[in-house]
Amino acid sequence: MDGIDERSRELIKTRILNKIKEIKSFPQFVVETMRKLNDPDSSAQDVAASLSRDEGLVIRTLKLANSAAYGISREISSVAEAIALLGYKNISNIVLSASVYSVMDKSLTGYALDRGALWRHSLTVAYAARYISQKTRKALPEEAYVGGLLHDIGKVVLNDYVRFGYGIIVKLVEEQQIPFLDAEVQVLGFDHAAVGTLLVEKWGLPDPFRFAVAYHHSPNALQEPKYQPLVDVVHIANSLCLMLGVGLGADGLQSYLYPESLERLGITDYELLMSELVDFVAQAEAELSEMEEAFQ
Repeated sequence: MDGIDERSRELIKTRILNKIKEIKSFPQFVVETMRKLNDPDSSAQDVAASLSRDEGLVIRTLKLANSAAYGISREISSVAEAIALLGYKNISNIVLSASVYSVMDKSLTGYALDRGALWRHSLTVAYAARYISQKTRKALPEEAYVGGLLHDIGKVVLNDYVRFGYGIIVKLVEEQQIPFLDAEVQVLGFDHAAVGTLLVEKWGLPDPFRFAVAYHHSPNALQEPKYQPLVDVVHIANSLCLMLGVGLGADGLQSYLYPESLERLGITDYELLMSELVDFVAQAEAELSEMEEAFQ
């Protein structure tokens, strides 16, 4: 490889793995809360007790529960009430959003993304994935939301190394007409999907999210039919958001939309879907601003 020799690439790989170790695991109460939210036998009080162990998370949950994004007409003042009104799936999304926000809310110069751009892209993809899953009825909407939220989390770790090899990566993309992801692998030995998968595993999150992160750029490579609809939904949501210029950054270069994903989901007119997403993105922007305020 022109520009980075094998020894340097091995050094980068070692540093990337060390950087993953440095990123904090989710606090135990977050993992515990997520488990309770996925347990049909747990009560709203059980979840509230677990959630209440972190004051900051309680404040963010109540702020978000009272935002226009969730459309509740009266003020919600307790976590138990928020859980009862919004339901486990929404609370699960809020807890996860609040937990990953601090990891994502930074500028990623390696990917040519300003501060907040990765968060906005990820949230918009989350909204779009939920919308597509509701429209096609092929994947669970709340799983699609979380898969969309997490799909690019690996960029947080890879950023410094992409910046180091950025010139070479972009040159490869332009000269060889290959996806940014493939160029990442050639230059760094890792791509952001693989690194994101390692993070999701470290955080102890459920399998559906691991597969959504791992295969969001390569849905046809998935060997687990059970998760295919989810992966297809996140792939299409991400591809269409990139085409619409939402959080484009560097890896929007040579992004590819797999027609097989459209076929598997029964989407016959992706241009119509894209035009629906244009309106949807504008609507999501208003909700994004409220979410960002809630997380400040």
